[in-house]
Amino acid sequence: MRYKTIPSSLFVANRKRFAEKMNGNSIAILSSNDVMPNNADDVMGFAQNNDLFYLSGVDQDETVLVLYPDAFKEENREVLFVKEVNEQSKIWDGDFLTKEEVSTISGVKNVKWTHEMEKTLQLFAFEADTFYLGHNEHVKRGTADMTTRQDRLIQWCKEKYPLHQYDRVAKITRELRPIKSEEEIALIKEAVGISIKGFEGVLNAIKPNVKEYELEAELTYQLVKNGATRHAFKPIVASGKNACALHYNSNDAVCKDGDMVLVDFGVCYGNYNSDTTRCIPVNGSFSPRQREVYESVLHCLKEGSKLLKPGVLSVNYEKQMAELVEKELVKLKLITVDEIANQNPDTPVYKKYFMHGTAHHLGLDVHDVGLYSRVFEKGMVLTCEPGIYIHEEGIGCRLENDYLITEDGNINLSEAMPIEIDDIEERIRKATS
Repeated sequence: MRYKTIPSSLFVANRKRFAEKMNGNSIAILSSNDVMPNNADDVMGFAQNNDLFYLSGVDQDETVLVLYPDAFKEENREVLFVKEVNEQSKIWDGDFLTKEEVSTISGVKNVKWTHEMEKTLQLFAFEADTFYLGHNEHVKRGTADMTTRQDRLIQWCKEKYPLHQYDRVAKITRELRPIKSEEEIALIKEAVGISIKGFEGVLNAIKPNVKEYELEAELTYQLVKNGATRHAFKPIVASGKNACALHYNSNDAVCKDGDMVLVDFGVCYGNYNSDTTRCIPVNGSFSPRQREVYESVLHCLKEGSKLLKPGVLSVNYEKQMAELVEKELVKLKLITVDEIANQNPDTPVYKKYFMHGTAHHLGLDVHDVGLYSRVFEKGMVLTCEPGIYIHEEGIGCRLENDYLITEDGNINLSEAMPIEIDDIEERIRKATS
């Protein structure tokens, strides 16, 4: 693995908390993600099922975790099933995890090969009343046409054990995962640290006529060099008007003299993620209008991030963030006080220039699990990302940091990443001199 060894105590503690939330005499079954095919004999990069990783730390496909807290025999209360290593697999794919390695990583003592699962589960199911099964409920984009390993496991269980009761793993993990332990916070900090190095690479490379993908390459270079697992998501490197498309990631345009570039990127380290956004001038100096817009967004970030503290409800936070941006849009002469006074409340005028929310949970998922009906609490990690997008002027500006909620406020985990105008211009000046 590229990342440092994570203490098994993290996963032991996570399983203990999870088991305490389960109904009596029930079994939880969590499976790994599939290795997705590409073309011919090629595959896409593997990303683990985050609930499985949260409870086991095993970062390998064809893995199943079974939890049966009320099992009579202690060794049956936690069982991990992993794919078997053999001489043929070693020749083609190298070593998979051994049983001993799986036990060391996870803290689970009873490790079996995957082909033993059906027989083992048959013994457990006769005694148990309920199955907790995992499903990718948190997915933001449509998966109606996809059949995942989790889907197949659900179908198999219901065909094999139709008279058992069924419940949802997600109901428990969405409650547990938002509060980060010290070990998890350390992993997020590692991801942020690599992000900072990536942004420094971009500052060193920015110049007129550079391609967006060349800047993306600087991010990728620092990510690989510093031992990250992968990009947290496909980076957005959007120059000029491209920055007005919120999820632009073609990254194939030329960065023109006089334009500003929006760079929204994240690093995955040990399956935990960062998510940061910066905007920089192609020629090293913000134009007067770019400076105005940037300062407005930075003001919203600084003031809005103060609202990230315990006891605040997300909907109230977002309302106050929108009001901050609305005032800046008036200052920038993009909307008027009269337009605000006469607007349709269902379609506020600020939405023309600011269309998205500004805070999301961050952790194993970039948009991590959590109920937005739950107030912010100590130990949560959230982003703050206000933006202003002026398509008619070819200016899109978004700034984003990652914040750890503390007992009486928050800590900016991204503080070391340059964000002040003078700092950014000075860094570019040094790189080009």
